Amino acid sequence: MMEQITSSTNKLIEIYEDKDGARKDEIAALGGQTATGTNVFSAFYDRLKEIREYHRRHPAARVLDANDEYEQLLKEEPQIEFSGEEAVGRYLDLHELFNDYINSKFGEKIEYSAYLDVFSQPEKISRKLKLTRQYQEYMQKLLEYLIYFFERTEPLQDLDRIFSKVFASEFRLILLTTIAIIGKQSFLNFRTYIYELEIREYHRRHPAARVLDANDEYEQLLKEEPQIEFSGEEAVGRYLDLHELFNDYINSKFGEKIEYSAYLNVFSQPEKISRKLKLTRQYQEYMQKLLEYLIYFFERTEPLQDLDRIFSKVVTEFEEQWTNGKVEGWENEGQENGNIPAEHSAIDLDYYTAVEELMEVGPERLKEALAALGLKTGGTVQQRAERLYLTKHTPLEKLDRKHFAKGSHGPQQNGNALTPQPSADAKEIALIEAKFKRLCDLLQEIIVRTKENVEKKQALTYEEMEAERDEEDVQAESESDDDEQQIYNPLKLPMGWDGKPIPYWLYKLHGLGQEFKCEICGNHSYWGRRAYERHFKEWRHQHGMRCLGIPNTKNFNEITSIEEAKQLWERIQERQGLNKWRPDLEEEYEDQEGNIYNKKTYSDLQRQGLI
Repeated sequence: MMEQITSSTNKLIEIYEDKDGARKDEIAALGGQTATGTNVFSAFYDRLKEIREYHRRHPAARVLDANDEYEQLLKEEPQIEFSGEEAVGRYLDLHELFNDYINSKFGEKIEYSAYLDVFSQPEKISRKLKLTRQYQEYMQKLLEYLIYFFERTEPLQDLDRIFSKVFASEFRLILLTTIAIIGKQSFLNFRTYIYELEIREYHRRHPAARVLDANDEYEQLLKEEPQIEFSGEEAVGRYLDLHELFNDYINSKFGEKIEYSAYLNVFSQPEKISRKLKLTRQYQEYMQKLLEYLIYFFERTEPLQDLDRIFSKVVTEFEEQWTNGKVEGWENEGQENGNIPAEHSAIDLDYYTAVEELMEVGPERLKEALAALGLKTGGTVQQRAERLYLTKHTPLEKLDRKHFAKGSHGPQQNGNALTPQPSADAKEIALIEAKFKRLCDLLQEIIVRTKENVEKKQALTYEEMEAERDEEDVQAESESDDDEQQIYNPLKLPMGWDGKPIPYWLYKLHGLGQEFKCEICGNHSYWGRRAYERHFKEWRHQHGMRCLGIPNTKNFNEITSIEEAKQLWERIQERQGLNKWRPDLEEEYEDQEGNIYNKKTYSDLQRQGLI
């Protein structure tokens, strides 16, 4: 018995003294420490940080599970992602770094093509700018991109071994080494791609165009749905987006300071602009830009139309009209030689018998007539009239040279005829206008729809605009489900929130089969009592009441006839006139005896001296 007690006591002493270190290890494990002294938690988070950094630099990397079949994974083809600009590793995509460069203190405002020549030459940047944090972040970002590009294009190269030969803190040396590894051929190919002006111009006008590779399966591409891009304002081709051209118009010499809604009414009428302003370079560039936009919009909305054939007809008709001088806004600009008297170009001198009568025409018309004949346009009104009156009895070729403007050789005469010399710029601008008008005719329905949409937006409140935008998003989502089968709806029931016809009992409950027409809204139909009552506060009815000059108050609820609305408005005005306070009859006065009179009676009695 004593021996058992002695042995148990010895074991307890050994455990207490912790000769094998088990208790110490257990206590350390509870605190996150291992036997070697390393912290388990810090090691775990360091490893987690490394994994996150790896996946940030390699977004295409695949996360492996312990249950995955490794042999099957090794047989799979690796999926390496490239951006569209990189073209499967043939070119570099440095646009993001280019934006950082031109917006930095150490960079310059240069083109992208010039940036490709200087980004690999950091030695040209001063040391003072290199010591900034902005430069260090830029170089780190540039280096990371080049490493990532190199790992995707040259996966068998040992980049760590290459960088071990380079001093780690020298970003410039690492960058130059990486560029040397990739080789100059990539940069030369990319520059060649950038310098192809025709390709750049095509993709500027057609940003949705797809770049085809020689290895692409064309049959598969032909089966794909074409991706046509529209701006948010264009609403998938329903409206025009002319805001940029509107800004050019109101900031030009030939434009006016008007609202966008008014611009939509005048932009298709270039004939209203004076010929003098049309001959400016600013107007030509504006019309060229406007024509390019309409062509691009027409090609996206009407891809099956042959625009070249349409324009060939326009050119043929234009040449004929230009020869006869019948182009609208450019009359007599392109006439051939003919018997047109010089005085008929602006003023018919046969109706005037003296200079005094000709002076009544005004200085501006005299100036235009003299300019058409190549004569001097300066001086007083009398001097201009005298100079023009000389051409009535004296042919231009016999006039003294002092009457002609400086640098003018006088108009060429064919008998007593004037031959106007049209300029090439004028003809080019007139042709642009002819093409532009033809496109406006083809897009007339969309132009009208755009005007209505702008007027509608101006009448909507912020809440109504948000609700309409939400409805459009829901509609766009429903339209995107093209693969769904056609919904069976023989009763033509309205669609519910889920894109399916609502139940027939709900249709009858809300009276959606009942039609209400509102004459004030342009005979627009509203289905159901609820929609009919709600429309009195909506933009269409408010716009109609505003056009009638009647305030849209509660008094006019349930009034849909224009005649009834006018009659009610007249009665309200008459009632307001009867209830109006009239001071002559209702203002009271009191005399010394305490008698009360209205203002009119009191004034009459006072005037007669009775009070």
